[in-house]
Amino acid sequence: MKEVKPIPLLITVVIGVVIWFIPVPEGVKPNAWHLLAIFLATIFGIILKAASMGTMAMLGITLCAVTQVLAPGDPAKAIGNALSGFGNSTIWLIGLAFFIARGFIKTGLGTRLAYYFIRLFGKGPLGLAYGLNIADLILAPAIPSNTARAGGVIFPIMKSIAVNMGSEPDKPETHRRIGAFLTLSSYNANMITSVMFLTATASNPMAQKFAKDLGITITWGSWAIAALLPGLVCFIVLPLFLYKFYPPELKNTKDAPAMAAQKLKEMGPVTVAEWLMVVTFFVLLILWIFGNLFAMDATTGALIGLSILLLTGVLTWEDVKAEKGAWDTIVWFSSLVMMGSYLNSLGFIGWFGNLIGAQISHLSWQVAFPLIILVYSYCHYMFASATAQAAAMYGVFLAVGVSVGVPGTMLAIFLGACATLMGSLTHYGHGPAPIFFGSTYVDMKDWWKHGFFISVLFLAIWFGIGGLWWKVLGLW
Repeated sequence: MKEVKPIPLLITVVIGVVIWFIPVPEGVKPNAWHLLAIFLATIFGIILKAASMGTMAMLGITLCAVTQVLAPGDPAKAIGNALSGFGNSTIWLIGLAFFIARGFIKTGLGTRLAYYFIRLFGKGPLGLAYGLNIADLILAPAIPSNTARAGGVIFPIMKSIAVNMGSEPDKPETHRRIGAFLTLSSYNANMITSVMFLTATASNPMAQKFAKDLGITITWGSWAIAALLPGLVCFIVLPLFLYKFYPPELKNTKDAPAMAAQKLKEMGPVTVAEWLMVVTFFVLLILWIFGNLFAMDATTGALIGLSILLLTGVLTWEDVKAEKGAWDTIVWFSSLVMMGSYLNSLGFIGWFGNLIGAQISHLSWQVAFPLIILVYSYCHYMFASATAQAAAMYGVFLAVGVSVGVPGTMLAIFLGACATLMGSLTHYGHGPAPIFFGSTYVDMKDWWKHGFFISVLFLAIWFGIGGLWWKVLGLW
């Protein structure tokens, strides 16, 4: 397979050039507009598979440096800014999650846990999906990094289950057996659990703060109660939806519990390496749950966990170097996060938010409310994290909604949820996305296609079930 495909690459270049030379709108800095051209060209290049994601990412970084869009007239600062994505802690948390997952697999602990899950829930693919998702739901209130929760806990177990059920990452013909189904189920369930609790992901407290600045007070309890019913409905419906429209080839796994019990018996007692992995796992959980008490973020905790695995010999540096998916993800995700961050800091995102706000400020709140939610939601295609979108656009859209009479608490919580729920849209849409996408079980076309349909499903439930629930709660 060729690394570079000339025709898709030519289309990508044309798209970038056309956007670059479109007259810069009033109120937008020229370098912000030109960065948008590079960003969109990079995204289109990835979608069209003009080259690998790593190649497109490096091209994007290179163009940012050469054109100096991030620091006009200052070449040294321009290259520094172009490479700034590699200093993003969330990106390294993603890479570290890959390495920690390797520990689960290498020691056999992931396989052992997978067999336990299969024994408990393994009578069918839906049972396996719900088992994994329930584990995520239980952990969500206590682990404020959903990337850590997904990458360090759920993903390695999910992958082990898929492998043991015959879905091999390096054998594409086996992906639809069960791996692809579990990948989309586990990832999108993580998006759901992340919006059900104020402490389940980093963007929620940010939304709470911006809402408070506008005089809207949201407590942990009020957030949880408002998100309870639409969140639970999404949680229940998601695996059923995927089972209908993206079904696994493996339909009947009624013999799986007995098979799992036999495999556990054959594995024998837990080994020293597995116990070390268990200890490291609990250390990670403690650091992730209580990190604020130690003034420590999730990435630092992950670094400590990886260091423990290296010092105890559970992992070697050769294992770390061989984890190609992690290094590949660090490169392409760094590029997208860097460009998305500078679109915000150079003022383009703020300009765009104000432009949309001006168009709907004259509408009644019943009309403006769904428009605000829809525009805000699908702007997520431009973002690689909910936190970035909340920082860039949440305050603007909330202020516009409040100004036209949309009930503040209802809008504040719904907007806060949207940035995370819309992580379903793309393979870069939220921190856990590259981890699950990196498993290779779901190709980009299926991820984007089904991600869009899942986003519609989520919004329909939050508008319908959520709207009725908020009426009962007196939020409107």
